[in-house]
Amino acid sequence: MSEKWQALRDHALSVARRPILSLFDAPGRAQAFSVDAGEMRLDYSKTNIDEQAKAMLLTLAEVSGVADKRAAMFGGEKINDTEGRAVLHTALRGGIEAKVMTEGVDVMPEIRKTKARMAIFTREVRTGKFTGQGGKITDVVNIGIGGSDLGPAMVTLALAPYHDGPRIHYVSNVDGAHIADVLKGLNPETTLVIVASKTFTTIETMTNAETARAWMATKVTTPAKQFAAVSTAADKTAAFGIDSARVFGFEDWVGGRYSVWGPIGLAVMMAIGPEAFEDFLAGARAMDEHFVAEPFAQNMPVQLALVGIWHNQICGHTTRAVLPYDQRLSRLPAYLQQLEMESNGKSVAMDGSDLPIHSGPVVWGEPGTNGQHAFYQLIHQGTRVVPCEFMIAKAGHEPDLAHQHLLLVANCLAQSEALMRGRSLNEARAIMEKKGAVGDELERQARHRVFPGNRPSTTLVYPKLTPFVLGQIIALYEHRVFVEGVILGLNSFDQWGVELGKELALALQPILEGGDASGKDGSTQALVEYLRG
Repeated sequence: MSEKWQALRDHALSVARRPILSLFDAPGRAQAFSVDAGEMRLDYSKTNIDEQAKAMLLTLAEVSGVADKRAAMFGGEKINDTEGRAVLHTALRGGIEAKVMTEGVDVMPEIRKTKARMAIFTREVRTGKFTGQGGKITDVVNIGIGGSDLGPAMVTLALAPYHDGPRIHYVSNVDGAHIADVLKGLNPETTLVIVASKTFTTIETMTNAETARAWMATKVTTPAKQFAAVSTAADKTAAFGIDSARVFGFEDWVGGRYSVWGPIGLAVMMAIGPEAFEDFLAGARAMDEHFVAEPFAQNMPVQLALVGIWHNQICGHTTRAVLPYDQRLSRLPAYLQQLEMESNGKSVAMDGSDLPIHSGPVVWGEPGTNGQHAFYQLIHQGTRVVPCEFMIAKAGHEPDLAHQHLLLVANCLAQSEALMRGRSLNEARAIMEKKGAVGDELERQARHRVFPGNRPSTTLVYPKLTPFVLGQIIALYEHRVFVEGVILGLNSFDQWGVELGKELALALQPILEGGDASGKDGSTQALVEYLRG
């Protein structure tokens, strides 16, 4: 471990018992430990990061080469070196004048061409020019998994106030219950199915696609005419019967969990229309520009990443709770779970050596206020510290329910304050005295009402959950993961950890159908025998 890492750990240890609340004795604490990007503000003042820690973290980012790696990414260099690929999901949201080169080729003309084709097809579906056998398309079913599902499903839900197209449904799990429940009640004659698989071989996706085609065939003469594909495997989509005009591909420099900005977002575009989809891209582009232009001390993705490094690698807090106080962001924690844990869940450094420090945390969460009545008990009074990341909009989309939004905001701010402030034993005793408790019973009951406090949190405030703002939020977290990965010295853009289980599943399927299990371990053999019985 380098001297800079050790110095940070030594400093964290020296201030571990210091009340976070005491840091606000210094004037301007909240302003000095907040950063703005457009109309969004990230407040990280309710952490134990002080001026010394902030300076040390900024130095760590500088010496780790974040600026150079950032330039290499936006410059089209092959920073995903284990797969020999550039990392250019940011190009998918590039501006009209943007020019992005990789291997001597400007990728933007092809991106614009594909996006224009998406817009044309989307408008045809939304206006009824493209129809099913039974007339105008009323429902769209997106079949994908991982990045081909989590991103568009999360965005579709988040932007519900902007839906003015067909109803959008998502199927990901190979469990037949998922597709059965989604298709139940839909009309095959007015349903469009989008199959999202870059290779058109993903077993879960293709199994569900075959099921959807069989379902549609019960009422539709030529089901493939009501299918579209997001794939680069033109031969396989053609063999499935999908017309090339309804096939939208993307390059290998777009990883699945970073792909919602392009053809994988086709279902989103169907829901909200090409114009609102462009606003979504513009928000992400604005965050890209902020990330590239702002110095590290005023750079929101960098500061969010440094807070994450401080809490996980420096302080040793192994989990991170993402808590959006916005019901429409209920799928955001799951989306960020994949983004963070698939990107930075590694144990090998870029040079092939073992990582000398722990990699990414366990990311989880639920929307407020639901979580308050579920797992906040552990966050407030459990034995482990869970850093929390709160999110709240200044305004909701329902002006006639403004009083409910005010209550939502009050809960969000109260939770972060309570985590930091806590409740002392003396304060708990006073509460019990008012309730009439005395003696040993007073003491016992008071102890149950103590909150340790000094538990860190950040708060992200945004004006309203619009397509533009959602684009900003997602891009913020993408770049946060990138910065953390660079500082940790790992490759955030491969995902070899998903491969082994897939390979073993393919081998197990014929065994479950009656094949020989003798080559498997004793536990797997016994489970196979039990399941086959």
